[in-house]
Amino acid sequence: MRLNLRSMIVALAGVVLFASGPPVASQNQSIAAPGKDKVSTHFSRRASTLLVEIQREIVGLRHHADTLRAISRNYQHSWQSYAFSLEGVKGHINAVGERTAELQQIQHAVPPRQQQAITEVTTHAVQVAASTEAAIDQLNENRNSVYRPEYRDHLVTIADHSENMQQVVDKFFAYEKTQQQIQRLQRELESSGG
Repeated sequence: MRLNLRSMIVALAGVVLFASGPPVASQNQSIAAPGKDKVSTHFSRRASTLLVEIQREIVGLRHHADTLRAISRNYQHSWQSYAFSLEGVKGHINAVGERTAELQQIQHAVPPRQQQAITEVTTHAVQVAASTEAAIDQLNENRNSVYRPEYRDHLVTIADHSENMQQVVDKFFAYEKTQQQIQRLQRELESSGG
C-alpha cells in the first residue's frame, strides 16, 4: 500500500506558506462571535490532544530515524534494512501529517504558543516527509543508492528533523506544565490572602 507522502508534502508545504499570514476574514468573524472563549478553549484542547498524538508517533518515528542514521554510518547493511526502517518512518510521518493537517485547520483559533508549535512541527514534518520520499524513490530506482552521499544525506535529514520535531513538542508541553503550575500558585496565593 503506497502512502501519500507526496500529497502530504504538498499540502503541508502550502499550509506552512500560509500559516504566517493573517487569518481569513471568515475565520476572524467566527472567533469574534459570542462564546469566543469557549470556542478558543475547545480548539486549544483539541490542539493539545493532537500534539499528544503527534508526540506518541514521534517515539516510533525517532526509533526508525535513529536506526537509519546508525546504519547509514556502516556500509555493511543490506538495502532491506534501509527499506524496513524507511517504511516505518513513512507510516509514522503520514500519521503525523494527518494530525498536522487537522492542526492547520484550527491554528487560527488557538493561543500563540500553540500556533508556534504547530508551525514548527509542520516545518519539520515537511522535511521528514520530503527526505523520506526521496530516499524511498532512490532505493526503489537503485538498491546500490544506499552507498551514495545524497542518499545518506536524506537519512540524516530524516533523523535530524525527527529529533527537532520531538524537541518542539516536548518544549511546548514543558511550557504548558510550567504555566499550569504558575496559575495554581497564583490561585493558592490569592486564596490565602497573600
